[in-house]
Amino acid sequence: MGSSAPARLPQTLPNDVRFGTAGWSYKDWEGVFYPSGMQHRKMHPLEYLARFFDTTEINTSFYGPIKAQLAKLWCRKVAAVNPRFLFTAKLYRAFTHSPVMGPTSAATIRPTDDDEARAREGLDVLANEGRLGALLIQFPLSFKNTSLNREYLDRLLRQFIEYPRVVEVRDSSWDNAETLASFAHQHVAFCNIDQPVLGRSLAPTDHVTAPLAYIRLHGRNYDQWFDSDNRDDRYNYLYNERELAGWKERIETVAARAETTYVITNNHFESKAGVNALELKAMLTGKRVPAPPTLVQKYPELRRFADPAEDSDGPPRLSLT
Repeated sequence: MGSSAPARLPQTLPNDVRFGTAGWSYKDWEGVFYPSGMQHRKMHPLEYLARFFDTTEINTSFYGPIKAQLAKLWCRKVAAVNPRFLFTAKLYRAFTHSPVMGPTSAATIRPTDDDEARAREGLDVLANEGRLGALLIQFPLSFKNTSLNREYLDRLLRQFIEYPRVVEVRDSSWDNAETLASFAHQHVAFCNIDQPVLGRSLAPTDHVTAPLAYIRLHGRNYDQWFDSDNRDDRYNYLYNERELAGWKERIETVAARAETTYVITNNHFESKAGVNALELKAMLTGKRVPAPPTLVQKYPELRRFADPAEDSDGPPRLSLT
């Protein structure tokens, strides 16, 4: 099934590094990242988030395809605040995860033509608005590097070839020269991740296989990664400055070889992702950055890198560089 309209790729500058969070709509961000009572301020969360970041990763598209009208709304909200803002979006899980309990493989993933049509609706809106920076194709740890899975992945990459594609795999069997060469041949980015390294989990990498590069920080909550009853517990992790310094060096290495690099923090619990994304932005740019006043109040350590933004309820006046 082909796309209904050609995608208009966003214009970006060489060695452009964009920092942002994985998702933006979390109840526990109220009064932490966002001012209290946001629903009464008639301000969309994206209008506030886009003052501090120039990208965010759409998480809801993993659980269900984005509706076209909602994608248009999101584009409109960020455009008024930050004209250079770009979204990245997760591909719908029907293409990457088994619909039943157990390991995921090409034999258990069963997307339909309807899944593709619905997934494209929102993605095409973002692309045609020039707001789609990347399509993140995220597989679970159980998706290993087998011949069957490689064949499936190749078909999937061709299926969505008109979008800038990023593949996230979490098993270390994919971290080899053959995979990197295949991704480079297809102009597909290898997602460099930070996660608890348990068993054969993928350790941190700094691979660049396309003009686009992608980095995702999941946190290092070893105790809660697999054993927690609450999925939010695994993302309840705040990176310290020493841990971020290691990633600062990797980001610099990656950005020197890529045209555009996305740095996404996924440790979203109580907006720890917001804290670490702002800290990394300051560390990479060498400049202090504006931050939501409530976030600085909640996490005083952020004061080493950021200043509480002024006039946070009024028209945007913040530097977005």
